Amino acid sequence: MQINISGHHLDVTDALRTYVSDKFSRLERHFDQITSVQVILSPEPKAHKAESTIHISGADVFATAEAEDMYAAIDKLTDKLDRQILKHKEKAVSHKHGH
Repeated sequence: MQINISGHHLDVTDALRTYVSDKFSRLERHFDQITSVQVILSPEPKAHKAESTIHISGADVFATAEAEDMYAAIDKLTDKLDRQILKHKEKAVSHKHGH
């Protein structure tokens, strides 16, 4: 899985890169067919924003999250993506088995 992390009006520190990599490795445990991940981190006037696009076999998954803290925004983002990936995986399995 290739992770591209970029900051919009933000310098992405090594600590942020490590945190994002650790959180997104959790997603790979649930669905191993993730090819690439694009993460954009940006500080907004009222909150920090994290958005991501994940390319998986059969679809692209997009999510965005905002929070007071950048780390909290990343946590919310990975939770949203985790739910979407599990939903996609369940659909693929149910279509494959004809249920």
